[in-house]
Amino acid sequence: MENDILTQKIIGAAIEVHRNLGPGLLESIYEEALCYEFDLRGIRYTRQVEIDVIYKGKVIKGQRIDVLVEDEVIVEIKSLSKLPEVSLAQVLSYLKATDL
Repeated sequence: MENDILTQKIIGAAIEVHRNLGPGLLESIYEEALCYEFDLRGIRYTRQVEIDVIYKGKVIKGQRIDVLVEDEVIVEIKSLSKLPEVSLAQVLSYLKATDL
């Protein structure tokens, strides 16, 4: 699926979830609702994807993507009024580890 179309679909689903649930809930609730919205819209996804980093032949675990959509887009769910810089670093780390 073309990236612009896919991201529009993801953003539309996220807006629908936020419109219905509003702010202030746990990230796990938003994740569950967003994945249900993806199901309703026929968007393929995988939840809680473990990412392995290889260091000198050794597999190092410890990273987990909230939702990977269509094997192309990482969705990291946050339930905060303002994102701390560490959240950006977290997503950049995911991108580096997955080559997406």
